[in-house]
Amino acid sequence: MPRHFTDFVEVYRAEIAADAYTKKRDWANSVKVWAGSASVQPASTTEADSQERETTDIHITVFLPPTANVDSTDRLVVDGITYEVRSEPRIWRQGSLAHIYLRARRVRR
Repeated sequence: MPRHFTDFVEVYRAEIAADAYTKKRDWANSVKVWAGSASVQPASTTEADSQERETTDIHITVFLPPTANVDSTDRLVVDGITYEVRSEPRIWRQGSLAHIYLRARRVRR
């Protein structure tokens, strides 16, 4: 693995479960579909402007090996913190370091 990929990332996937009113992902029964070395970079952090709603959005950029199994509906765990994939993973095959590029988000309340 390239020396730039020094962060350990796990990718989790959940099936869609339906109840009487809606369909949603069953994260309580998610499955790890990939784990390995990656490069995780901070992207941005924003805070809500309202005193009533104290939240922080934390965005990261993640570079994975081109063989990683990741989809836009997955979740990532980095250093014990869970992030939601927020972009379609894009494969970059040009140049000397092929990789998958994606953005992920964590909301802290």
